[in-house]
Amino acid sequence: MLQYEDRNEHFTEEKLDLLLTTPSQALIRDVQHLEGDVLVLGAGGKMGPTLCLLLQNALGEAGTAHRIKVIAVSRFSDPLAAQLLRDNGIQIISSDLLAPGALEELPDAPNIIYMAGRKFGTAGQEYLTWAMNAWLPSRVAQRYKDSRIVVFSSGNIYPKVSVRSGGATEETPTEPVGEYCMSCQGRERMFEYAAKTFGTKVALYRLNYAVDLRYGVLYDLSRNILNGEPISVTTPSFNCIWQGDANEAALRLLLHADESVFKLNVTGPETAGVRETALKLGRLLGKEPVFTGQEQDTAYLNNAGKMFSLFGYPTVSLDTLIQWQARWILDGGRTLNKPTHFEERKGSY
Repeated sequence: MLQYEDRNEHFTEEKLDLLLTTPSQALIRDVQHLEGDVLVLGAGGKMGPTLCLLLQNALGEAGTAHRIKVIAVSRFSDPLAAQLLRDNGIQIISSDLLAPGALEELPDAPNIIYMAGRKFGTAGQEYLTWAMNAWLPSRVAQRYKDSRIVVFSSGNIYPKVSVRSGGATEETPTEPVGEYCMSCQGRERMFEYAAKTFGTKVALYRLNYAVDLRYGVLYDLSRNILNGEPISVTTPSFNCIWQGDANEAALRLLLHADESVFKLNVTGPETAGVRETALKLGRLLGKEPVFTGQEQDTAYLNNAGKMFSLFGYPTVSLDTLIQWQARWILDGGRTLNKPTHFEERKGSY
């Protein structure tokens, strides 16, 4: 299990990035089977920079970095993300993927990690969310129809389920609520069309809440506690997973992409109670949380048993993530200012 136990030094960004980008032996073995370059579309977002660096490090450990390039494509609105990639020798291409001719200017690649998407700001600009989440995927699916493609999606396309159900599985029929979730379903359908029409090898990666410490459900709860803002318990439970484990799953999923469209839920094994988690964080942060609302019987919860069967259990437990999150905040760690809005139940983002 990964650990960060140095109580005498600050939990710095460099140490966090090292934890996030140190590959497992399983990932190192898997990347030995990759053929050709890996193009990461939307690489400048919350998960993309550390995913690219994790892959680069795995290729280096596998001895295949000389023949496989990692190419990161994004608008790169965060200069720190672009600098992290440059400093580690990863090729970056600055591109607005919605711009005319942008896709045609990109290099060919047999392996695609598709991370581009839009969520917040959907209300009032639904057309832009649909363009990013459905129209662009249709064009990417056409442009890279001969590639293996791992498509980042959302666990929120499933219906809310009972908190005692164990979570939605890959066989649970989807019931997206709201424009954002419906557009995520649209993204999946565009790549599914490519698989059925062109024989494109596709894997759908349905994620419920990665934790990076600079953002995530645990950061959101901690922020509310420290600011004295009420925490809603109307959505009583959530799933989350260490971002290092989530990125490993995405990269290893390349080998499972198939024209039948491989679906995989990606999250941690715990069903975390909002109230219980906030109380643990409050004790570590030295401040009592304030709650509001009444617990409902349902939440967006996913069952990741299929992922555990394929790739093993995550390397970082929920309790460890809670401790790391508090330590990160107390040590003055920065935030990406990207709240998850995990408590949203009506699909309005």
